[in-house]
Amino acid sequence: MADEGAIPLVDFSVMGLNCAKLPSQDDESVKLLAEKIHTAFSTIGFVYLSNHGISDEEAKVRKAGDGFFNLPSDVKKSYSRPSDGRNFGWVSLERESLNPSRPGDLKEAFNVCELDEESQRWPDKEAPEFKPVVISFFKKCTDLALRIIDVVSIGLKLKDPKWLSEVHGGIGTAENATALRLLYYPPLPEDSDIKPGQVRCGEHSDYGSITLLFQDDVGGLEVLPVNGEYTAAKPVAGTVLVNIGDLMQQWTADKLRSTKHRVLIPEEELKRKILRRSLAFFVHPNNDVMIECLDGSNKYPPITAMGYLQQRFAATY
Repeated sequence: MADEGAIPLVDFSVMGLNCAKLPSQDDESVKLLAEKIHTAFSTIGFVYLSNHGISDEEAKVRKAGDGFFNLPSDVKKSYSRPSDGRNFGWVSLERESLNPSRPGDLKEAFNVCELDEESQRWPDKEAPEFKPVVISFFKKCTDLALRIIDVVSIGLKLKDPKWLSEVHGGIGTAENATALRLLYYPPLPEDSDIKPGQVRCGEHSDYGSITLLFQDDVGGLEVLPVNGEYTAAKPVAGTVLVNIGDLMQQWTADKLRSTKHRVLIPEEELKRKILRRSLAFFVHPNNDVMIECLDGSNKYPPITAMGYLQQRFAATY
């Protein structure tokens, strides 16, 4: 690529959700798609995908999210993410530090992991549209993520291109830690008590296989290319921004890159007062999958997917 700091935009229509009959993995259009995505993931670690087939759902989820985040804090608190490690529920302002060296991040979130666990509490009474809209979006993200992983497998030239998506087959159940996060960055008026070094979302790389990020039109995300400087990952209408996570980098013995990214507090006072929202779908393999370098190099010691995730959560919360 001419500019290693630029995130490429790739047309995903041949594998998008609007494509009911998928072409063969040997089809030239699929091979070309896999090559483009592999190049993006092995250099900057990010890619914009257009024609993915979910765009019409985004507005509904954001509206449903607003219905929850605008509730009084004492109401939201009753739906908090529990301290027992289950990744479901509300995360309050400053509860997370994705960069542990900074104060808590200036964002709220609602995490959704297991879809059919009866013990999980949804805000059905206060925000009745929330659960059905979020679950529908979660399922569509799952379908899209598995198609992306199939393309990644082809780009990696795995002997069995379906194996990688198969070991992600438990998404939405207790056997898999994949999570949808509705992220809510509240406006910061002039009298906000911002601590030294505090940001909206601290510098970090994602934990799992891949992440699907649906940005609103406000912007603010920055990514750090290898041997580069932080650069804006501006919203591109109709696209999903996809990136590699740490587990996938380890799995591929560093062939695919997990890139650090962040959301700072805008320098412009006007932008500080604007609400920012994003939807992030963090994709993980099934909990018991042993992560060993796919090339047989043993560059990293084997670890289960859940074992790795527990290490990362311990440093974040």
